[in-house]
Amino acid sequence: MTETVHDLPEGLLSWVGELGPGQITRLERHVARREAWVVDVTRSDGSILEGFLRLDRQPAAASNVSLRREAAICRALTPTDVPVPALLGWSETYHAALFSRVPGSADLPSVTDPRRQRQIMEDFIAAIARLHCLDIDALGLDAELGPRPTTPEQAALGDLDAQLHNFAAFLQGYQDPLLSYGAAWLRRFAPASVARISLVQGDTGPVNFLFSGNRVSAVVDWEWGHWGDPMEDLGNICVREFWNPSGGLTGLFERYESLSGIPYTRAAAQYYRIQQNVRGMIPIHAACHQPGLRESLAWYLSYRYVGDRSTCEALADAMGIAVEPPAMPDTAAATSVLLTAASSTLQRDVLPAVTTPFARSRVADTCVLVACAEREQRYADAVRAACCEDIGRLLGTRPKHYAQALTRLLSAIHEGQLADEPLIQLLARKAYREEWLYQPAAALHPNRRWAALD
Repeated sequence: MTETVHDLPEGLLSWVGELGPGQITRLERHVARREAWVVDVTRSDGSILEGFLRLDRQPAAASNVSLRREAAICRALTPTDVPVPALLGWSETYHAALFSRVPGSADLPSVTDPRRQRQIMEDFIAAIARLHCLDIDALGLDAELGPRPTTPEQAALGDLDAQLHNFAAFLQGYQDPLLSYGAAWLRRFAPASVARISLVQGDTGPVNFLFSGNRVSAVVDWEWGHWGDPMEDLGNICVREFWNPSGGLTGLFERYESLSGIPYTRAAAQYYRIQQNVRGMIPIHAACHQPGLRESLAWYLSYRYVGDRSTCEALADAMGIAVEPPAMPDTAAATSVLLTAASSTLQRDVLPAVTTPFARSRVADTCVLVACAEREQRYADAVRAACCEDIGRLLGTRPKHYAQALTRLLSAIHEGQLADEPLIQLLARKAYREEWLYQPAAALHPNRRWAALD
């Protein structure tokens, strides 16, 4: 194997080689948001173990989202008719999992034949229907997943509460009115009933499954898996189809109901797409404020600002409220010579000279960050002033500055002083402005819109 530059923990590759057993002959960093590596282990007889290595460098002591959980779920699902990658090994020492590398593509949005795209989505929804009908007593996952929900409210709010607990230190000093209002909204409108408790993937839909031909070869990314309301996964599919447009959702959930016998309601899908957005945005907001992030900050910024806008639109849709973008600041503001020069240098001189896919992706991400920093310098004051004006009109008193505006707005939200319609409209205007401000990152997911729900 050609020597690969890496900073993997000492001893980890020896553990991978022992699983072969054999010699590592391929090691490539996978281009993905979470750290992963493509690994081949060549055995003495010439056969090759084709692996996909994941590791969690900073595992939380107690978390509802973990690589350990993903490994346990894949092990439990392997004997079932839900296709998953085989777990080849788990190391508690390194918090690393080696999975089989399943043939197939995750890029469903790139399938240009709409009939084929639809066939793949129908095969996927059939796999999710089978997942939700599994006998959860037979899976042996209670030790890893914890107690099962006993009420509809626990099913709807359990993962949200876990995220609020896991990120309590970050949230204590963080002022975000959309997260605060979204969490309160989810409590107010939690479903009054559930058809059953199932194993749910918790982050399912396009790009989180592989397909070969017209069939799903593996459902992947199970770190969010838990006991819950099957309708949660339908909300997840709405969210992932938003980010990865794959032909829309028309008729898919009716097919799910026919295959599973579990009733689908439009209101449940509306609720759970908001639930997925709010609890999923908590770690994304935290990542956007983490210096030295190992993962791509450019992509996190895209998820945050496009995601915040989509949350507001989902809330508005669920409540029957109209929202629309406000006017944006004048784009004739002066540019930064230093940041513009840095961006040009990266794109003109550095990016063409970089050869590996992972390194090229990181240089491209850095170009996005520089462009966002340049727009921050030019427009952030104008965006915040406009938000202050909006908040002042809603509260009846103009704050002195942006931080004071957020503090007063959060206080009013916590005390339940504001009607839903004007508050959602204000939050949407704020989200539209911020998506515009961070347009270079938002452009990583251009023109994203919610697919129509039946």
